[in-house]
Amino acid sequence: MAYPNLIAEMTRRNITAKDIAALIGRSPDTVSNWLKGKGDFPIGKAFVVQAAFFPACTIAYLFASEPIVPAEAMAQSSAQ
Repeated sequence: MAYPNLIAEMTRRNITAKDIAALIGRSPDTVSNWLKGKGDFPIGKAFVVQAAFFPACTIAYLFASEPIVPAEAMAQSSAQ
């Protein structure tokens, strides 16, 4: 997976590759390929996706190539 955090957030919010594709004017297959690591997500499109669907998440978090635990999840696990 090229963007595991983005995929996780998409799953949490029931957002599909088709939803993202409609927003940025690309085909669902193209977006799916980017999510699988077949090509890079264009930075300009990444900012559009972040602003529209994930305003509380940073670009660095969403488009990291390695999974990152969100800060609030880390805080909850350390409190237990």
